[in-house]
Amino acid sequence: MTIKFGFAGILSIFCLITTAQVENSQSEIAQITETLMNYIDGTANGEINKLKEAFHPDFNLYSVTKDDSLRVWSGKDYIGGIEEGQKANRIGKIISIDYEKDAAIAKAEILIPNWKIYTDYFLLVKYEGSWKIVHKTYTWREITKSDVKQ
Repeated sequence: MTIKFGFAGILSIFCLITTAQVENSQSEIAQITETLMNYIDGTANGEINKLKEAFHPDFNLYSVTKDDSLRVWSGKDYIGGIEEGQKANRIGKIISIDYEKDAAIAKAEILIPNWKIYTDYFLLVKYEGSWKIVHKTYTWREITKSDVKQ
């Protein structure tokens, strides 16, 4: 038995495959965004459960100190330093997300009004059906006049 597809048939199959890939891509981006927003909202509002949902239990944070040495901060200590229900004056936004299959990178900015802007870089993995932050590196800079105009 021979199956013949005309141009319209092949185009229809291609469109179905492309639509499925785009929908899957949007779904993955939405899930990664949800994980990042759990971090942003959890730190801003003192929501420990959101932080535990966002981070892998063994994650670490990395930054460079004023003395130009590497600071490694355990995730347990980081989350442990946040008081449940204690709101913090910080405004977060996601800058970018990129992923392939079950690995992702993301960038966010956290504004501490009248003081500094943190830039956070995340590595995420998807396992057991959800995205988790497994690594966070961050840096910061003081707010400048040009930042205020934005």
